[in-house]
Amino acid sequence: MSTNTDFGFEQVAEEDKARRVAAVFDQVAGRYDVMNDLMSLGLHRFWKAFVVALARVRPGEQVLDIATGTGDLARALARRVGPSGRVCMTDINGAMLAQGRARTHDAGLLLPAVQCDAEALPFPDASFDCVTVGFGLRNMTHKDVALREMARVLRRGGRLFVLEFSKVRKALAPLYDLYSFRVLPWLGARVAGDAAAYRYLAESIRRHPDQAALAEMMQQAGFAEVEVFNLAAGVVAVHRGLRL
Repeated sequence: MSTNTDFGFEQVAEEDKARRVAAVFDQVAGRYDVMNDLMSLGLHRFWKAFVVALARVRPGEQVLDIATGTGDLARALARRVGPSGRVCMTDINGAMLAQGRARTHDAGLLLPAVQCDAEALPFPDASFDCVTVGFGLRNMTHKDVALREMARVLRRGGRLFVLEFSKVRKALAPLYDLYSFRVLPWLGARVAGDAAAYRYLAESIRRHPDQAALAEMMQQAGFAEVEVFNLAAGVVAVHRGLRL
């Protein structure tokens, strides 16, 4: 019997969500970086830099970047781990992963790239020192399963960093809603040729667990010392946890 789940504000069958999310990213992959700069006014670059600084990866470490997209985090982390370390890029979407690989090659980096589902990572237990996921968790059907997989592939004491849209401060909510549901789809239509993809983005943010709820999910998945760092008044948040 099929179980329903959220696709933005819509309820769809679980097996249908992955297909529809894939269609969204297939459509916008070529303009993804441009849209990120426009819709965040370039702030996404600072948010990702904050994650890299917080991660404090060291030369020789093994890092997994899940939902790598166009590879911003992976490239920055690769420069930190150096030639003695490794950063592995993964994404469930082939079009996005291809964009990430191309940009990584253009930057003079050769990183392993694997197309896979974060809910069933094809890596052995305790393979990595650090796992990052930037703006990808909210698109996963079973977030609890994905978080347990991230815990599984981390070594004891390994670090998880989740960068994701979150719950904005209440005073800013009306303005943020206006921007999300009016401006973003308008931008999406004119720049990426797809208003619906960015309407889904706004809706998926509202369905994503807030800061406290995600912290609890991480604890249940096997992470300790979970901390939350709000950025841009809660528009995004970074969750950090240590593998027990």
